Amino acid sequence: MCVTASTTVHLDAGTQHAIRVDWAKPSGQAMIELAWTPPAGTPNVGIEQAVQAAQRSDVAVVFASNKDTEAIDRTDLALPGYQDELIEAVAAANPHTVVVLDTGGPVLMPWLDDVAGVLEAWYPGEEDGTAAADVLFGDVDPSGRLPITFPKSLADTPANTPAQYPGIDGVARYSEGVFVGYRHYDAAGVQPLYPFGYGLSYTSFRLAHLQLSPPSGTSGGHVDVAVDVTNTGHRSGSQVVQLYVGDPSTSASPEPPHQLAGFAKVTLAPGQTRHVVLHLTPRSFARWNTTTNGWDVPDGAYRLFVGTSSADLPLTASLRLTGAKVAP
Repeated sequence: MCVTASTTVHLDAGTQHAIRVDWAKPSGQAMIELAWTPPAGTPNVGIEQAVQAAQRSDVAVVFASNKDTEAIDRTDLALPGYQDELIEAVAAANPHTVVVLDTGGPVLMPWLDDVAGVLEAWYPGEEDGTAAADVLFGDVDPSGRLPITFPKSLADTPANTPAQYPGIDGVARYSEGVFVGYRHYDAAGVQPLYPFGYGLSYTSFRLAHLQLSPPSGTSGGHVDVAVDVTNTGHRSGSQVVQLYVGDPSTSASPEPPHQLAGFAKVTLAPGQTRHVVLHLTPRSFARWNTTTNGWDVPDGAYRLFVGTSSADLPLTASLRLTGAKVAP
């Protein structure tokens, strides 16, 4: 758990002030951070300087970050400190404002409609500036895709009650079951800020000609799923083709509408088309049976979805499988 203690002190300009922090932790992982911010209601000199710089510039780039670490849970999804206020002020001063996020997970973006673009850089380390510059200047196509969902609010997340987090009387209940991550948003019909698998490129792509082999599904669960990917833009770029499997309606237990079963990243020149094949095995369709304590494939008709995120799946197909047990 992260514990923050603060106090207000008066500092005279031009005078050195000694600060002493006494802190101890008997065991386990620990981290201490000393920082300062202007008191509420006072002018933030740093924001004022950033606004002045943005007004003089053709483009403004704001780096924002949080600090995620093991053994410390986040109490909310907001950027810490005055970063939201900084971004909003800079965006108001310059309509060509780009935000680079150095975060370890999703954050809220109340300023999203006011900025020209957002680049999620995660925690890139010493080459943060170089990597961001390569993407922002267009030297490198931003070919990454989100491995998590970015929600619009904390209330939209799968674990959004006190019973789930931080728990009651020291007990946290994992009542979301299998509906974690994008599965929760899809099943509940909650529109996220950015869905799982989402990502933009400096070019555009078209997916077409979805084919199954064998098409009848008599392979016992071994199926090749093929799709043609075409770069329809004017420069080279990368796309991640994503394949999701939807359970048959005869499934004995509640399941998400679809779950990721495979993906492939392709880099294409302008106008180039590549035939991408993803292979599914019986394990791709299997679900854990709590009665037999084993994996099995429920009998029925399955839906296959192909697209570029959990919320963008334009190509679909169906196949029927006969129920069977699956080796671990």
